Amino acid sequence: MLRNWITILLLAIPSLISFATQTLTGTISLIMVGDLGFLIIAIVGVSNIIMYNAFAIFSGIGHTVNYLVAQNYGSGDMRKGIQRTYLAMYMCITFAIFIAIVGFIGSDDILRWTGGSDQLVHQGSIYLEIRFYAMSFGILNFAFHGFLRGIGATKMSMVLSIITNIFILFFTYTLTFGEWGMPKLGLTGTALSVLIGESVQLLICAYVFFVILNKKFHTRDRAAMVFQWAEMKLLALESGKLGVQEFSLSLSMYIFTAFVARLGDQALAANEVSLNVMSFGFMPAFAFGATATILVGQNVGKGTPLVGRRAGTDTAILGTIFLVLLGTVELVYAEQIAHLYSSDPAVYKLAAELIMISAYLQIFDGLLNFYAGGLRGIGDTTFLLRVSFITSWFIFVPLAYLFIFIFHWGSMGAWISLYSFLMVMGISILVRFYRTDWTAVRLKEASHS
Repeated sequence: MLRNWITILLLAIPSLISFATQTLTGTISLIMVGDLGFLIIAIVGVSNIIMYNAFAIFSGIGHTVNYLVAQNYGSGDMRKGIQRTYLAMYMCITFAIFIAIVGFIGSDDILRWTGGSDQLVHQGSIYLEIRFYAMSFGILNFAFHGFLRGIGATKMSMVLSIITNIFILFFTYTLTFGEWGMPKLGLTGTALSVLIGESVQLLICAYVFFVILNKKFHTRDRAAMVFQWAEMKLLALESGKLGVQEFSLSLSMYIFTAFVARLGDQALAANEVSLNVMSFGFMPAFAFGATATILVGQNVGKGTPLVGRRAGTDTAILGTIFLVLLGTVELVYAEQIAHLYSSDPAVYKLAAELIMISAYLQIFDGLLNFYAGGLRGIGDTTFLLRVSFITSWFIFVPLAYLFIFIFHWGSMGAWISLYSFLMVMGISILVRFYRTDWTAVRLKEASHS
């Protein structure tokens, strides 16, 4: 068992650092702009939810690359893994153009649909537009990272994330406040820093894939670049299911945010602060979930799915330990942490209450991610799509509406609905993981019929 846990940690800790770097960057950026007022915090918060939705629609491509490449790596057929990665790149480029167009023509309307104030829409539209441009690069980067995690190169993925986020922090500080000879652009500068960071990351990812990894995996092999309909159909189907799964979650969060926005800009700001703090719980959840995908997928490729099942269990145990430790810190220091983001008592006191009720309930979000990662590793994407859709639209959104607008429980009611939803979904995915017939699990192959 000790050897298994060491293997898991060697894969998970770089992913944890990678996600932590992204989360910390978002946190520091939010703290930086927090001095500009609670309206700016609210704009960033609403835009983050919108970006999460835009990303979620196309994130299935990266998740699919991750688990298919993991299976191909385990089976020793990396030529197919490279071919599938190229097909994913073709899809990403197409969607990147679409995302940029949406940002150019629709940022005002999208912000208005959230229910934010006219002032929020007026000040936030340029910020959101630039964030859409950054997302165009982001979906390509996510697919590259999916490939790296699929081959177990989580350290390389970590290094890329750290470099990118250093760029983002540097330009957030200099462009937002006009430091070190840079122009003072305020919130627009904050958005530009993300665009610069994602652009730089894409250049580095391309160099790693086409130059560094070419020595071992022949990533510039022209035969792998050939378009094959059967593989594209498989990739599109799996990406579609995982993308819709993520979109169901993210769109329900968008509606949740729109509900909270109707409680006022201060409530919306407190909600964003709380979500940002709780994102520190998301990072071990995502990191260990990604590790479960790698280990399960590679063992499926090797023909040892039961070993993968055991690895998935061990990954969930270790991930839960991390969440318990983190939750304890959040519970004890909730108000001090919230105060870092805003000096407005109405914002940080409410945020502290939300953080405290979430401290240990976030374990259910962990279970969701740990075991969903395992199910992705075996390609059980249809179940993930179904459970995401059902719990998002028949539990989360109705409860949020009921608790906020019928029972008038305010922000507290909103967060009770959020964690009721995560609890049901997390337990459902856990049960599915252990009720699966692992002896029947096979490699995911394209249908040539």
